[in-house]
Amino acid sequence: MISLKWKKWGSVLVSGALALSLTACGGSGSSKEASSGTKQKDPAYPEKAISINAPSGAGGGLDTTARSLTKVLAETGMVKQPMTVENKPGGGQAVGLADFISQDPKDPYRLYLPSVPLLINNLRKEANSPYSYKDLTPLAQLTKDYGAIVVPANSKYKDLKTLFADLKKNPESFTLAGGSAPGSQDHLVAMLPAVKAGVAATKIKYVSYDGGGEAMIALLGGNADFLATDISGTGEYLKAGKVRVLGVSSPERLKGDYADIPTYKEEGINAEFTIWRGLFGPKEMPKYAVDYWNKTLTEMTQKPEWKTVLETNGWEDGYKNSADFKKFLEEQEVLVQEILESLNMQK
Repeated sequence: MISLKWKKWGSVLVSGALALSLTACGGSGSSKEASSGTKQKDPAYPEKAISINAPSGAGGGLDTTARSLTKVLAETGMVKQPMTVENKPGGGQAVGLADFISQDPKDPYRLYLPSVPLLINNLRKEANSPYSYKDLTPLAQLTKDYGAIVVPANSKYKDLKTLFADLKKNPESFTLAGGSAPGSQDHLVAMLPAVKAGVAATKIKYVSYDGGGEAMIALLGGNADFLATDISGTGEYLKAGKVRVLGVSSPERLKGDYADIPTYKEEGINAEFTIWRGLFGPKEMPKYAVDYWNKTLTEMTQKPEWKTVLETNGWEDGYKNSADFKKFLEEQEVLVQEILESLNMQK
């Protein structure tokens, strides 16, 4: 009897111990799952100085954009950590890009601020960059400008249609000036509508100068028949009555001083081209940093201080967040490739 009782109680005790053991194991597993499944808290960001690589010389458009950006972020108190701009000129932005990519691809304290040559230098046959936007993390498109086709004020050409009609007849008799290398930004500003209009674009003599200012001087000095440049660079010459802008590559007419200038499309040429400036992080930039810049830059573009920067420099508000900017870059890459192929300048 006693033996049977002990067997019964022994069985209960063993069962209880087994249950406790399983519960403990189950509890331990739940705790581990909770521990492993719990999202780790993102580190505070930013906590130290941030540097922006501007792949141009001091005073250039990219340098001005980068310094304006840091100034507004500091003045508004949106970024409390120091922000510095490092100029890395050379190779039509290729030197700055190579320098940026050679460093830590996960470092969220390094930013890069290029423009359209980021795409062109990777696609052009004689370009010197193996890298593209795919080797970076797009954060935001900040500004947009547009291409313009310009002639001296005393030119016989009053509209784009007439100029392109003569270009179709005898393209080799014309000289085009631009402030960038053949196949680069200024060249494409004119070649895009020329190709769309059926001009034998490869026969036009293109002379490149060291920047839009020198190209404008060449035009006014009679060393070129027409000029391809960005519209914001024509303002003072237009006001002084020295030039005539025949067309602008914007999707619709601009405002202010440029309101009377027709778009390429208004002149019967189905083409548009955006000259953007944007901010990028390294390729493996942490998501928390991308999210931070999406939020911060979206808010900054609504600040009156930033609107003043745009107006002062003659820039259009071209803000796009990270996702929209990436999609735009994919679309523009296709466009640039098409133009280069028409010029037989693609890789």
